[in-house]
Amino acid sequence: MNKLVKYIRESIGELKKVTWPTKKQTIAYTIVVVAMSIGVAIFFAILDWFFNLGLGALI
Repeated sequence: MNKLVKYIRESIGELKKVTWPTKKQTIAYTIVVVAMSIGVAIFFAILDWFFNLGLGALI
């Protein structure tokens, strides 16, 4: 039980040292992640479409 209390205290101490991003940074990072996810999804959709065309031509 003593180890658990020590772990929690050390964790809280480490979390106080963290430099948290601002609200503006968090929004910007979120927009970048969503845009990249959409971009990758579109890329794979186009790639899938070309492979389906090629497979359709072979069959």
